[in-house]
Amino acid sequence: MLEEFKKFAMRGNVVDLAVGVIVGAAFTSVVNSLVKDVITPPIGWITGGIDFSNFFLVLKGGSYATLAEAAKAGAITINYGLFLNAVISFLIVAFVLFLMVRQLNRLFTPKASETAAAPPPPEDVVLLREIRDLLKERS
Repeated sequence: MLEEFKKFAMRGNVVDLAVGVIVGAAFTSVVNSLVKDVITPPIGWITGGIDFSNFFLVLKGGSYATLAEAAKAGAITINYGLFLNAVISFLIVAFVLFLMVRQLNRLFTPKASETAAAPPPPEDVVLLREIRDLLKERS
């Protein structure tokens, strides 16, 4: 069983997946920084400093100015602002990944000029094929 597991773990797919997960984890911190430090400030500036993370609805426990106050008081809240932040982060990550995959495809996909149709076979090959087909028809 140990030998079988070793074969499974060392297969190319598993190793590729492990590398992908590690790179993905490292990429997550880069994207989080991009969202938090580069993209969110201009969005906040454009919207007049609106902080989505403090958009919440108190279900039970009174009225609070910030989500931190509500959490400290133990109030039951629906934190739709945090959800909006997560959706915006996801859309940004998805868009960045789309751009990256698009560029990688451009780099590694051969151009139309490189994938031109193969030249036609020489005339003697065409004649031999015709003879072969005629012999097949006779038999």
